[in-house]
Amino acid sequence: MALRCVYTDLDGTLLGPRGSLFRDPEENFTLRQARALEACHRAGVEVVIMSGRREAQVLADARLLGQSSYIYEAGCGVMVDGERTLLTGDWTLDEDGATPAELMHAAGIPDLLFERFGGRLEWHSPWHVGRELSLLMRGKVDVAEVNEVLREHGHRDLRFLDNGAIGRRMEGIDGHTHAYHLVPGGASKAKGVAFHLRARGYDPESCIGIGDSIEDLEAAAAVGRFFVVANGPERDDTLREALPRFANATVTEGAMGDGFYEAVISTLVER
Repeated sequence: MALRCVYTDLDGTLLGPRGSLFRDPEENFTLRQARALEACHRAGVEVVIMSGRREAQVLADARLLGQSSYIYEAGCGVMVDGERTLLTGDWTLDEDGATPAELMHAAGIPDLLFERFGGRLEWHSPWHVGRELSLLMRGKVDVAEVNEVLREHGHRDLRFLDNGAIGRRMEGIDGHTHAYHLVPGGASKAKGVAFHLRARGYDPESCIGIGDSIEDLEAAAAVGRFFVVANGPERDDTLREALPRFANATVTEGAMGDGFYEAVISTLVER
């Protein structure tokens, strides 16, 4: 079956160090990612970003890549050809115009988590600013434990998720710090991918996903094949341990953009 769509994470996957499209894992200049994108264009394959970034950032990258669809704030929102859909359940703009992020602040949810997990969780500054649909934190915590705390306090419609290991270190934290998102309505990148698939009418078997975190990996359930770039499991034990649960997931030999290139080109050659 011909490849129809590639769903890709940005940071640590399509993009190299410091968010550059033109740097390899060793920070040398490279055109590999661009050549993979060119190969998709020539084959008529759509490329859709699925990112934890806020919409303005994802929109800028999507425009740079010439793409009209994207998934942002870890699956809270999906844009398809200028039409925006929120996947945040009952968490929408209230009658006073407050955003889901503002409503979570007003409900004291960040204070609850910082008090309970003090020293292990903090804002992912400065990227936590300006978000509308979700909250962004960093640290090293047990995701299941955090979600249990949310349920204990009546917030069953919120989901705390792990969007992967990051380079920013935290005092008192051993090993890699992780980026975490607090999303409403059970949003996820997997649900964002599934929504876009339905909107386009793609057969899941004709699509692949590429990422470097456990949240990215969950999207494997929505596509025919998923590629985890090598840097993901290399620095994230949780991701490495989760891989056996996904029979359609493959770890690339290359890291970051090299892995993206490998996933795209190998799939196009096979089909």
